[in-house]
Amino acid sequence: MKKEERLRGFYDEQLETLPRDAKKQFLENLLQRTVMTAFQEAPAMREKFQAAGVGPADIRSLEDLQSLRITPKAQMRQLQQAAPPFGGFLGVELDKLRRIYSSPGAILDPEGHQDDYWRLQGVFFNTGFRPGDRVLNTFSYHLTPGGLMCDEGLSGIGCTVVPGGVGNTDTQVQLMAELQLTGYVGVPSFLQAIIERAEQDGKDFRRDFSLEIAVTAGEMLTHVSRSRLEEEYGILVRQFLATADVGAIAYECGEKNGMHFADYRVIEVVDPETGKQLGAGQVGEVVVTLLENPVYPLIRFGTGDLSYYEDEPCPCGRTAPRLMKLVGRVDQVTKVRGMFIHPSQVEEVVATFPEIQAAQAVVEREQDRDKLTFCAVLEQDSSQEELLSSLQERIRTVLKLRADVAFVQASDLREPEKRILDLRKWD
Repeated sequence: MKKEERLRGFYDEQLETLPRDAKKQFLENLLQRTVMTAFQEAPAMREKFQAAGVGPADIRSLEDLQSLRITPKAQMRQLQQAAPPFGGFLGVELDKLRRIYSSPGAILDPEGHQDDYWRLQGVFFNTGFRPGDRVLNTFSYHLTPGGLMCDEGLSGIGCTVVPGGVGNTDTQVQLMAELQLTGYVGVPSFLQAIIERAEQDGKDFRRDFSLEIAVTAGEMLTHVSRSRLEEEYGILVRQFLATADVGAIAYECGEKNGMHFADYRVIEVVDPETGKQLGAGQVGEVVVTLLENPVYPLIRFGTGDLSYYEDEPCPCGRTAPRLMKLVGRVDQVTKVRGMFIHPSQVEEVVATFPEIQAAQAVVEREQDRDKLTFCAVLEQDSSQEELLSSLQERIRTVLKLRADVAFVQASDLREPEKRILDLRKWD
């Protein structure tokens, strides 16, 4: 299929091209129903209203949301532990759920039975997938929702999905070649690893494979990485933003100039200190309110991502504002190779080994790929050799990622007060 055909059309043209004032009214109508459902069915949401001294009838506009405090993603585990299993945020009984997931940081996430629960069908169509595409999905299908989120979104628009999951590069190369797959979903660095492995095996990727489109998430898509994939291999590359908590947040259209806010969500960029909404071009935390989701009626969920938006008209015709780029995190929670790692997970690893005095997970970028190193400070008489294999295994279990282990002196730790140190630089 030609690239221009993939970038033509809309998933829901009427909604996506609504004039800005009409779109705001549409969202506010949905918001008024959402806040009533949340107040009536989700105890934690009701407490949020009561703490602010307001009721559902007081939230009539998008601006009115500012009266409610933000629920930070970084606190969800503690909130769930205090009121298991979902912290009082669930709007239905457990037996009404389709699936329950456990995301990194031991955060539980529900999935309801609604069609397109994660609102990813429109995201995948608008980023360029089309019915008939055969897509390799390399997000994890184990415990976390990433794999099934994408699987259901892709199959919902008529794609055939190969559930590749994480790792097994040789098998993924074989599947991509034998099935002549046309699409890829996953982190950009793993696609590059697949291409490199194919070339190491003597294949000409552009000639021997049929990959036409890659839609990425989970790690930064750099200009260098995108240019290489598009120019050297002829692959159309777009990106989207989603989380296990709220599903779709934003996506790139054909213009490749920021990510449009996803539909059926209120997306705010706010001052992390005050929770007040910021204007175009101002950097703040991305905050999401789910609309039309009675299962998990989250209102003002703080993703922890820092970004800014632009609301100038986009040549594609869509009227939703665009997140321009992720510029950092509000907290130390960090995404590595598509998986969030939390400071509490580093502490959980340390707690297993009395020989470890202190530790820090260091994230770097080498050859356009994330590198994770677990730096551990040991008691004087501890044996590094005896500890190494069990420590590596514990890291894989808790962080759900492989990491190099470095035994260091306390003086070698940079910013030792941080459990996670992100040293990556982005172009």
